[in-house]
Amino acid sequence: MSIELTTKDGHVTITNEVVSTIAGGAAIECYGIVGMASKNQLRDGLAEILRKENFSRGVVVRQDGENLHIDMYIIVSYGTKISEVAHNVQSQVKYTLDKTLGLSISSVNIYIQGVRVTID
Repeated sequence: MSIELTTKDGHVTITNEVVSTIAGGAAIECYGIVGMASKNQLRDGLAEILRKENFSRGVVVRQDGENLHIDMYIIVSYGTKISEVAHNVQSQVKYTLDKTLGLSISSVNIYIQGVRVTID
């Protein structure tokens, strides 16, 4: 599916993959996020971190009439407060999509797929 917008200058179509990529990019900038995980790739208790070009595999965009819902599958850093990281991701994704695409997001659902220990 895609999002259809009509302006005074013409017609704009935004694919769900574009929304997913922008949402993934916004999420990965948040403190406490190690990376994005694929929603289908949780096996043997291990989640693989997706690279930038595959962010859309870790984000699901759903449309319900005029409402837009986003499901994000993320991996957080060990030692961070998970609820705070999730809240920051929700706020950042809503803000970024509103500013870049002009889209109002009804909900951003966060699914923690793993916790990684980073060794410095």
